Amino acid sequence: MTAALLEVMDLAKRFPVKTPQGHGHLHAVDGVSFRIAAGETVGLVGESGCGKSTLVRLLTRTLPLSDGQIRFLGQDLGLVDPRNMPEHKARREVQMVFQDPHESLNPRYTAFDTIAEPLRLLAGVKDAAELRRQVEEIADLTGLPRVLLPRFPHQLSGGQKARVGIARAAVLRPRLLVLDEPTAALDVSVQVVILQLLANLKRELGMSFLFVSHDLNVVRLLCDRVLVMYLGRIVESGPADEVFADPRHPYTRALIASIPGAGHDALAHLLPGEPQSPIQIAGRPVERCRFHGRCPHGRADCETRTPALREVGAWREAACHFTDELPAF
Repeated sequence: MTAALLEVMDLAKRFPVKTPQGHGHLHAVDGVSFRIAAGETVGLVGESGCGKSTLVRLLTRTLPLSDGQIRFLGQDLGLVDPRNMPEHKARREVQMVFQDPHESLNPRYTAFDTIAEPLRLLAGVKDAAELRRQVEEIADLTGLPRVLLPRFPHQLSGGQKARVGIARAAVLRPRLLVLDEPTAALDVSVQVVILQLLANLKRELGMSFLFVSHDLNVVRLLCDRVLVMYLGRIVESGPADEVFADPRHPYTRALIASIPGAGHDALAHLLPGEPQSPIQIAGRPVERCRFHGRCPHGRADCETRTPALREVGAWREAACHFTDELPAF
């Protein structure tokens, strides 16, 4: 594996809460570790409420972390106060494409102004001719016709707004692009076009992607590796083709079996019960598998021991006590 662009080590985010049982903390992200190599696309999947959005906010430094390290190009970005991140030199190297292209664009900015804003604020481009040159160049790369640059968001289609959002994030040529459900709000036909655009853009600019999505088919097609998240923790990781062909965690199996047309019996992998609460009451540490109670393969040990993420193959990890004993998928 090539040198790491981003290394996340034991990252945690806890939110203080008050419950009838006493004060405690909601463990939104709990001991997460992974790496992204230069030029790699990593998918992050998991059901709503698993901590994906909180993890993204930690990585883009819009939320202070509780513990851990975020090393980007050898620097610990976790030490940077989110209030100071807009002025940090790494700010232009990590950019984000937001989930909803309709809500993430300023209605008072034209497409040109939206794309040009990062150049003005983070790259210090002041010359009008140079500004136009760079905006038009990235518009061409993202398939946004130049005639649309003077238009406001309400004058653009959903696909055109998505292209503006991608162009805004890519105009600085960042090393890492974080994409939070970038096609979720688009029609299926438009989704295909945008995904092709992202693949071309990555090839042209040599960026790395962290691709957050509920759409496992998209992750399978676009990503080199996949991270599966459940209740704040990574429960499985590995090369995308291997994880989809032979998932080694019961939760991953349930997710993949639910894909329409995947050829698996979804009912056979149906998860019973309800997710555990991610809230831990102060002074009452909990040592158990967070998937216990929903896992169809759970045993008594799962109630008393927290499974660590361990190697289950080349570049593959899973957090399950009994992953070697799971039946063939």
